[in-house]
Amino acid sequence: MPDTLQGGNLTSGGRRLTFPVKSTLILSVVAVFAVMFPLMLHNVGVLGTYWMFVLTLGGVNAIMALSVNTIVGITGQLSLGQAGFLAIGAYSFIFFSVDVGLPLPLAALCAVFLTALAGFLIGFPVLKLSGDYLAVVTLGFGEIIRVVANNLPDITWGPNGRTFLTPLLFNRPLGFIVITITLIVVLTLVQNFLRSSYGRAIKACREDEIAANSSGINVFHYKMIGFVIAAAIAGIGGCLFAMVIGIVLPMDANFLRSIDYLIFVVFGGMGSMTGAILAAYALTILQEFLQMLPRAVQDLRLIVYAIVLILIMIFRPKGLLGMREFSFVHSWDALVNVIKRKTSKLKGEAI
Repeated sequence: MPDTLQGGNLTSGGRRLTFPVKSTLILSVVAVFAVMFPLMLHNVGVLGTYWMFVLTLGGVNAIMALSVNTIVGITGQLSLGQAGFLAIGAYSFIFFSVDVGLPLPLAALCAVFLTALAGFLIGFPVLKLSGDYLAVVTLGFGEIIRVVANNLPDITWGPNGRTFLTPLLFNRPLGFIVITITLIVVLTLVQNFLRSSYGRAIKACREDEIAANSSGINVFHYKMIGFVIAAAIAGIGGCLFAMVIGIVLPMDANFLRSIDYLIFVVFGGMGSMTGAILAAYALTILQEFLQMLPRAVQDLRLIVYAIVLILIMIFRPKGLLGMREFSFVHSWDALVNVIKRKTSKLKGEAI
């Protein structure tokens, strides 16, 4: 039965569908708090400009973690070339903005579209592979992007990188606002996509390709959808990276940067979007904190970073959240239930 509108309420198949007022309200409050609380700390002098930049960089890393988690955790394909898509998004964003002269929002849209198109073209030969073979091919793709960027001085300015000056580079609070809002929007869109029929089909392909194929699901088709979406998210991350950092280097597409983004996903939990975001912020802050240690200890920061990762893998082998998602709505409901039980217990003791 098609969806109909009866008395102001949407009905589907005879069932009334109500707008999730409570969920929307709770998530809106959390989103506003995530943006306003660090700004308040910055205004009163608790958070300096440097730490605002660290939080902004954490937001960019979180967006890239969402990209990697879409292809690795949701689609179930090991990709080591997401930094290549970041470089495509960053360079094309600068090209459309500076060389073509498009406004920043329009240049960003064109860059994301071009990155998604690159993901679509790469996906055809790549997604016919799986496992280690897919990882090696995507690793090679990232290295190809790095070599091409090194040898296109007219567009990328070669090994020295291409600079890009925007208001987000000089106004750190503004950069934090833009990055955080973009992260919230991307997370919302990805979570809604995963709850759709397309998202459930992609998860079915991840769990068992043979069973999904026998159920009438076109495995290659849905893998391609996941791969293109992951590339588009990486393109968004590339645009934001160019605006926040102010320079894009060919080395930004190398293998080690892709590994960093993969570590965020493994640390947070493969398949958990909120876990990947938490891990991206936590590891970004940890890296910057270790760089602030005395010189005698700074050489040990990579060892400390590795020890932290090893301990997480030992005690939480599935990551911080595993495949679960942190829900503010469920947390609120649990808190309300605890308060109700405490209140009723106190009333019972008073009687």
